[in-house]
Amino acid sequence: MDTNFDLNEHPHTRQNILTGEWVLVSPHRTKRPWQGKVESLPADNRPEHDPACYLCAGNKRADGSKNPDYTTNFAFTNDYSALLPDTPVGEISIDGLLRAESQSGICRVIAFSPRHDLTLAELELTAINGIIQLWAEEFKALSENPSIKHIQIFENKGELMGCSNPHPHGQIWAQNSIPLEIHKETENQKKYFQVNGRSLLSDYLKVELKEQKRIVFENDSFVVLVPFWAVWPYETMIVSKRHVRSILEFTDKEQEDLADALKNITVRYDNLFQVSFPYSAGMHQMPVNDGNHAEWHWHMHFYPPLLRSATIKKFMVGYEMLGNPQRDITPEAAAETLRNLSEIHYKSINL
Repeated sequence: MDTNFDLNEHPHTRQNILTGEWVLVSPHRTKRPWQGKVESLPADNRPEHDPACYLCAGNKRADGSKNPDYTTNFAFTNDYSALLPDTPVGEISIDGLLRAESQSGICRVIAFSPRHDLTLAELELTAINGIIQLWAEEFKALSENPSIKHIQIFENKGELMGCSNPHPHGQIWAQNSIPLEIHKETENQKKYFQVNGRSLLSDYLKVELKEQKRIVFENDSFVVLVPFWAVWPYETMIVSKRHVRSILEFTDKEQEDLADALKNITVRYDNLFQVSFPYSAGMHQMPVNDGNHAEWHWHMHFYPPLLRSATIKKFMVGYEMLGNPQRDITPEAAAETLRNLSEIHYKSINL
């Protein structure tokens, strides 16, 4: 092996231990000039209440239903759900090559607060903790349906991530099968647990906390880090320090610390380019009604698209679509950038 090989200088691949997949890292390309697509910034001057918004308190939704005058948060079944509970059970196979299977499930919407203008980064910790409690209540209720095998809690934030309504909200999709990403993470965590008797992410956290190169923030219960195998430029992951399988196993203190971690990373994201930072984020936790899953370790992914500024995004095209993902900024450099940002939201500083 050439001892001159340097992760910060030379092209290399890194393996995602949760999925088994690889990402190409090309740190030398950060020096290249950019003459590509530059996005326009969406307006960030939303009112506290928008009478035309389908999610604001007291307003009518697209299907004619009326929201209650809620004062904290609000959950309801999506009026235009991607999954439906009454889908007939069936499958189609044509010559063993063209296959399709029916999918059923429930899609819920979580309005984070009655405020149309406040994202997670701008909410108080008590409000974020209330959202976490609602997530747990929804997870518990959905898991009591024996037909449900997986529950995905997630948020698409911002126009760049295809968010169709600017009111800060998230979604929960519960379905009767285990989706691909969860299947891959289950298999790799199970293999590690069967050999070592410990969760994969518990041992991974020990390495990250020892190296400190990719840590962005930590408190008593959680670590926010840029994964060694990160694909998106400023991708992060929140990992619980304690080996828990789902949100239902968190103590009150851990719920409070998760609110702290969510507030911290979303504020840092906004501060990076002083813009309401777009991302897709979601929790990965054990499948339900599918056995004990002792191998599963709760974590949450953040996948933000912005690359060099608030108006330049990362595109997954060409080699990424035909070969495997590729990134220029190293995870270590991204973590250092995020770590050095203020924990106080830029809007508060600029008041």
